[in-house]
Amino acid sequence: MRNKRWRALAALTAVAALTLSACGGNSGEDGTGDNAAGTTPKFNAALDEVYNPSDKKGGIIKMAHSSDWDTLDPGETYYGFSWNFARLYGRSLLMFRAAPGDASNELVPDLAEDLGKPTDGGKTWTYKIRKGVRFQDGTEVTAADVKYAVLRSTDKETFPNGPAYFEQFLDLPEGYEGPYKTPDLDTDSAIETPDDYTIIFHLKQAFSGFDYLAQLTQTMPVPADKDTGAEYRNEIVSSGPYMFDNLEPGKHFTMVRNPEWDQATDPNRKALPDGYDVSLNVNADDIDQRLQSGDLQVDLVGAGVQPAALSQVLSDPAKKDMVDNPTIARLWYTSINPTVPPLDNIDCRKAIMYAMDHKSYQTAFGGEFAGGELATTILPPQIPGYEKFDVYPAGETGDLDKAKAALADCGQPDGFDTSMAFRSDRPKEEATAEAFQQALKRVGINLTLKGYPTDTYFSEQCGLPPFVVKNDLGLCTNGWGADWNDGFGFLSQIVDSRVIRETGGSSNTSVRIPEVDQMLDAALLELDDSAREADWTAIDKRVMEEAVIYPGVDAKSVLIRGQGLTNVFVNNSYGMYDYMEMGVE
Repeated sequence: MRNKRWRALAALTAVAALTLSACGGNSGEDGTGDNAAGTTPKFNAALDEVYNPSDKKGGIIKMAHSSDWDTLDPGETYYGFSWNFARLYGRSLLMFRAAPGDASNELVPDLAEDLGKPTDGGKTWTYKIRKGVRFQDGTEVTAADVKYAVLRSTDKETFPNGPAYFEQFLDLPEGYEGPYKTPDLDTDSAIETPDDYTIIFHLKQAFSGFDYLAQLTQTMPVPADKDTGAEYRNEIVSSGPYMFDNLEPGKHFTMVRNPEWDQATDPNRKALPDGYDVSLNVNADDIDQRLQSGDLQVDLVGAGVQPAALSQVLSDPAKKDMVDNPTIARLWYTSINPTVPPLDNIDCRKAIMYAMDHKSYQTAFGGEFAGGELATTILPPQIPGYEKFDVYPAGETGDLDKAKAALADCGQPDGFDTSMAFRSDRPKEEATAEAFQQALKRVGINLTLKGYPTDTYFSEQCGLPPFVVKNDLGLCTNGWGADWNDGFGFLSQIVDSRVIRETGGSSNTSVRIPEVDQMLDAALLELDDSAREADWTAIDKRVMEEAVIYPGVDAKSVLIRGQGLTNVFVNNSYGMYDYMEMGVE
């Protein structure tokens, strides 16, 4: 986590050094060995070690999700739990090592034979594809399948949810809108495939962290002749050890072994279970109860138990022994949308910053132990560049005098009305919205609370700018974990105004500061580590000055180790249990 950072490009040799330093690989290691914690239940047994290590194959792992998936399509999905799970049915060029502790922040080859080879001062990156990797229909995976997968993911009208790094960095031809709308445009300026096993990425500017983009699910191969556009989410062709068997969107799906997967081509996966049984749209509190009873083994969201079950699992010593309490690089926060009047006035936004009862935010997420530390910055402490500061000091319960003064300055001395959105299948977020409603009412700010499902929250509601304005969504509950544990990997998709799309799907709903966009670009070119980390600090402060994000808590969670699971450990890259390595007794 803290010991893995991308390095800015000083010269080609510096980039090569980066590549080699990240290349520890796993050489077929299984992540157990000296890091095995044994089989005796105890609190935090899977935090930095492997709990109940085993190579035994067989059995079905039962999982549940409190909403529907945003999408199972690897080219579009953008939830941490989904990236974690997608490794079961797809293989990206690279991946984070499946291991407990800081080792999980190490990039290792997956579909590729090795990490990327930079040339042209870091503007060109070459990967060699492993031979013999096959889709579930027996067709061999080629570099063309990876190229097609990346290019289709840039079509944000068809795939609004996914990250926008490839559009930002690839040297795509002018006017390119993806393979559906502009199929005849030559895209070799961005991605070349000189043979079946070589893929070359050409960038608009040098980026020494491109290997981090190569681990995104967007590089999981998609066969062009099997692609059905937006419907591909229901007809995915597997390149991993498992494939979809019975897929009922919004309800349930099962996964079975992919007969074409070959362990000899895959040094990372054990593929222990015979399959997975996944239920969707299950009440979050019911999931907690079923985990305790043994009826379920995994809560897919991976954000921890809900407040209703917290005392149950912590007060019973036997249940607490089956609990892990990780601190993760995630911020639970609320977006304050300046596109919704009167929040287009900064003083009205400042009134919210001062009026909110900060302690109630923490309580909504389960208190300090389960929810996390009170946050006053966007960057969490695990991210290089973090600096503790507080632009709006208001104590733990708010400063009502400062809030009222800000309301007077914004021309709303008696307060105003607006709405607040939250994910309706997440009780912690509903509790957060209720906490805001109660706290802001003290100064005359009246909130109407509106719940929306997780699977459409960013594509159709809080990430869709016209919807935000039309429905008066002045506030949106939000949460963000780093795409990788670095200032750029944490900040870029939530503070860069250029990722906001009128068609929806952006994780940024409120930060529209051109100066911040320029600061991000400058930080990418900074060669000195300390100076670049200071850039992330400066960006954090500049965003906070605009009062467009209310930081809630730097996240912790209380995770229940499901009964009968083997090879259980927290993967720091995802901030939850590693789903790829689990087995079942």
